[in-house]
Parts: sequence; C-alpha cells; structure tokens
Amino acid sequence: MTVPASFRAFRIHSEGGHRAGIETLALDDLAPGEVVVKAAYSSVNYKDALAGTGTGKILRRFPMVGGIDVAGHVVASSDPRFREGDAVLCTGSGLSETRDGGYSEFVRLEAKWTIPLPAGLTLREAMVLGTAGFTAGLSLLRMEHNGQSPDQGPVVVTGATGGVGMLAIDILTRAGYEAHAISGKPEHAGFLRGIGAREIFPRDTLANATRPLENARWAGAIDNVGDPALAALTRVIQPYGNIASCGLAGGPGLATTVMPFIIRGVSLLGIASAGTARGQREQVWERLAGPWKPAHLDAIGTRETALDGLPEVFPAMLAGGSFGRTVVRF
Repeated sequence: MTVPASFRAFRIHSEGGHRAGIETLALDDLAPGEVVVKAAYSSVNYKDALAGTGTGKILRRFPMVGGIDVAGHVVASSDPRFREGDAVLCTGSGLSETRDGGYSEFVRLEAKWTIPLPAGLTLREAMVLGTAGFTAGLSLLRMEHNGQSPDQGPVVVTGATGGVGMLAIDILTRAGYEAHAISGKPEHAGFLRGIGAREIFPRDTLANATRPLENARWAGAIDNVGDPALAALTRVIQPYGNIASCGLAGGPGLATTVMPFIIRGVSLLGIASAGTARGQREQVWERLAGPWKPAHLDAIGTRETALDGLPEVFPAMLAGGSFGRTVVRF
C-alpha cells in the first residue's frame, strides 16, 4: 500500500493560544521515523486529554499530532525488522510528547519503539489495553521482579474505576492474585466484582491510616492516586510487600515516614511507562497477550470514537465523567 498524498490527523497548536482539531497533513509533516504505519486504532488516556485541551503541559514542541498510543499495519519501513503488512503497536515512547503521535490516519514511528503485535491480541484489543494496560502490566512485572507472589496475599488497586485500575484488577486476577479495589464510585461496585475484584472498599478506607505504621492489610498495591492514598498505603502493606506507584490523580505529594521501609521492608516502585526500555516493554506485552491477558477487554473498552469525536471525550475524562477505556477507530 502507498501512503496517500494527504490524510487526516488531530493536531495541537500553541501559537496564539491553545487550539486543536482535525487537519490535513502529508507524510513529511510528521516527525521522522523508520516505520510508516496505517493506523487502525488508538486510545484515549488522561495524558491525551490534558494535551488535547491544553490543560496540562505535555507536549514539548508545537505543532504536534496528539495520541500516545497507536496500533496498525506497516505500509513502509527502512528497518529490515518490519515489512509491509506487519501488525504493530506503539505506546508512550515520546508519542505526543516529543514526536507526532497516534491520532493520525498514518503515523511515522521510530523502529526502536515499534513492537510487533504479539500473537493472542488483535489490534483493537491492543488499544483497549494501550498505555493504561501496559502501565498495569509493568506494575505487576516490577512487583514480581521484586518478589511479589500470589501466596503472599491480596493486592489492592486504588482508583479502581479508571482505565489503569480496571485493567490492573483483571490482570492481577488472571495472574493468580486476589485483587481488591478502592474506589470512590460505589455505583460501579458490581462492575468491579465482575472483572475480578474480590473485595471493594470506599475511597475513605485509608483516611484514618495516619500513624507511621498501621495494621498491615494487603500484601501489595497498585496505586493510581498518589497523595494522600499512597502515603497511607505505605503504612498498611505487609512486610516485604510492594507498592507500584503509577498515577497522581489525587496529587503529586507524598507525606510519609521511613518506618514502613526500614521496619517492614516495604518497597515503593516507581512506574514510568513512557520510557520503559524495549526489552522490558516486550516482556510486558508478551504477558498481556498470554497468561495475563485480561478476560474482560470487551467490557472494559466501553466506548469507541472517531478522530472527530475527540474534543467531546477529553473534557468528560478530565471532569472524572469517563468510565472504562475509550478506543479511537480509524
């Protein structure tokens, strides 16, 4: 297949104030890369909503095509590892931050960050997962590399009704863990149980965990919230348990003590999914396509939109009104 002379993309500008929308581009308008992909699907993440509305300083240069995820088929490649027709995906890796992203009918990618679609996933499933699923999978991978195992006890997920939270619950359950959920949306408790949460706790569950050490309740945690939930989690994790910190919906601060770390041996693991090295990136995707593949991707992928629908999706996500994962269909 040849790349057409022009195609549509969702592009973000800053000159004269923030503006974003659908534009007609040519391939040479995009950041350089060895692999040209005809996009099939992308997804909407919190970072995309911040960039698309100008609410957060995500982009490092302008103008730029938005979208931190993309999956599709190779139409041209100067790298011998990729051939025309190959199904591939890319998440993070500078997309919609330092280089043009996935909200484009055709995308130019760096070969070093382009991942062959693993057997066991469709392109759409890969984007229901997207950066959210990759982040959840990377969290568990790092926890297990640090000794976490199902026989230690349940792992709790904060921000459980967000994309990362839902996928983390499903992934944990598939990996043999007992998953617990903390959520401020009690109306979705039935859904969380349906995707594997064994127990569900209200948002204020951790509010009284203020002493340097509290009674240990969970063997580990995947935290999407940040302070004050993350600080409280350090006080209630069992000895030698792990906390994967992968979000800051509640705030970027962290007010705790060293007591959990030097008395209980608790480990706090930072999850920086965007810049994950390729080897570890491939390990995560192999597991997400295999033994950790969420069993409820169709239920978690609650919405599809075309490029034109992005301006409606972003504000709802920033206002906390979205539920599940939104897939962008080309």
